[in-house]
Amino acid sequence: MKRIFAFFLSILLILGICPMSALADTGGSGNVDGGGGSMGQGTSQNSWNPGMDGVRVTVIYSETQKPASASIDLTSKTPAIKIHFGKVSKIQYRDGSSISPTTSSYVYYNPAITMPRIISTGSSKASIEAIKKYFCDEIIVRYIAELTGISYDDLITGKYKLLLEPIAYFKHNGVMYAMTAHEAALYDNQTGGALRRTMTSLTHKNLPLAMYLEYSDLGFAAYSGPTNKTCSNDTIIAYLGMGIVRFEEQPPEQPEPTDYDYEYRVDTDVITPVTLYAGSEINPDGPATVTFTIKGSTYRMSNIVIPEGDSQLAWVKWHTPSEPQNITITVRTNRGTLSQTTIKAKVVDLSGNDPPDPKATDTAGSWRPSSVPSREEKSYAAWSVWWAQWHPYWVWHSTGDDDGYWVDEGWYDFFRDNYSASMTATTRIEPDEKVPTAAGNTMKSGYGVSNTVTATVSTSAPMSHYTYGQTAVSYFPEFNYTTYWRLLDRLSSGKTARFQFAENIYSTYKQRVHFSPVWFPDGSYTVNTHVMDIWTPAGMLCANLTDSVTISGSLYDDWHIAPGNP
Repeated sequence: MKRIFAFFLSILLILGICPMSALADTGGSGNVDGGGGSMGQGTSQNSWNPGMDGVRVTVIYSETQKPASASIDLTSKTPAIKIHFGKVSKIQYRDGSSISPTTSSYVYYNPAITMPRIISTGSSKASIEAIKKYFCDEIIVRYIAELTGISYDDLITGKYKLLLEPIAYFKHNGVMYAMTAHEAALYDNQTGGALRRTMTSLTHKNLPLAMYLEYSDLGFAAYSGPTNKTCSNDTIIAYLGMGIVRFEEQPPEQPEPTDYDYEYRVDTDVITPVTLYAGSEINPDGPATVTFTIKGSTYRMSNIVIPEGDSQLAWVKWHTPSEPQNITITVRTNRGTLSQTTIKAKVVDLSGNDPPDPKATDTAGSWRPSSVPSREEKSYAAWSVWWAQWHPYWVWHSTGDDDGYWVDEGWYDFFRDNYSASMTATTRIEPDEKVPTAAGNTMKSGYGVSNTVTATVSTSAPMSHYTYGQTAVSYFPEFNYTTYWRLLDRLSSGKTARFQFAENIYSTYKQRVHFSPVWFPDGSYTVNTHVMDIWTPAGMLCANLTDSVTISGSLYDDWHIAPGNP
């Protein structure tokens, strides 16, 4: 389906075919880089024509990292697509949406101004600068605003960002497909490597490397790996096939550089991964072993097999010490190449920073309310493990005179077991059961609140691939969600872990509470809880939660003065 708005037609009539240099800048900026390389040879059943590409655009709320509208696909071509996967963005896949092929009509839009080349080939390189200029142009941004139903003036306020994903239109097994890089990786996992076997140069190199982030944004990390080699599905899913247009004056604030790779909590089960690359085939005749050395202890992941040119995560599951410290982990392998041979971990202790004893004489002073801060969130992770099976192929070797012998000249076929884990979490803030005048979720300031938190991990992976939820930390509005916090007690473990406040040493009844300050103004009293330490080979799952009670009055209202008994 094609739509060209009359507004843009009128612009073309006035301007003619508008060259890139004539496009008007919106003030937006693109967080996009790209690579790619030669394509190799196609077949009549599996092929891609250079230039048959497009871009999926999704408007994303900057603060919540959630889609603000349905995704749209833009292209200057007229692809006759038989199978596609709907309009699902990389963020939605990251948050747990599954891939689902459909033969329904493929909807796309042709912008009035021709799009630049998106996917590079060996002879025709895409220009990242042209792509940035195109998607930061006022005419194109207005077009996107109209298609998504968001006013242009609202779109460029900084409240939103544009998530860009390159799309390839190609023939696979004789059928025309439309796929983003993320969808290609998921589909390849789903079909046991069907795309990897037939469309490697497109689906695992040029398409995913068409766009990647120069710096971290929207919960995705910047990519710093090779830009001209085939990529694993795990790498594509985590890093590749995306760009971001923002409309703020400054790029998102990046974390301060650190001298460590991972931060862990004390006395916690964690998983530390590396990527093992196979320049040549690693098969069961000579499998790889990755060895981790941590504080004098040795851990091994053995019997690793990987097809030529591919990669796999290798990891160690271990328990951190009970005291904070810095740890250097060394990694070695007998086959292949490692992404890291040295990993630096910082182990921290979050306990001991409880708020001070609340006083009846406390005052607000210069306090002003602040918003709940953004903290790390990751609700879904995916990874895979290769395995191989011998494929016999018997060949007769003649020695003459009707004599000879059979030789098995077979090979190994490689298969992949795909795993994923998702996380859901809840927090429930309520007036403590000892609050005498609470009414539902309304209470007076100065009394205590309780917090019940759950963290559920859903996965079919072996236990060696993940950990249960282990840590929950609550932050409070009177401290502007900094300065002091409460490390919650884990009351039950398992796939659903349950947490509550530790017993408050200032509570007469030793309740699991946090006392709201007596000076806190009427309105919402919102507690922020960060749930974390569900570890997988593909990273830590975590959630940033809030819940509230309503403050109306203060505990002084419950006091009264009466004459004593004579």
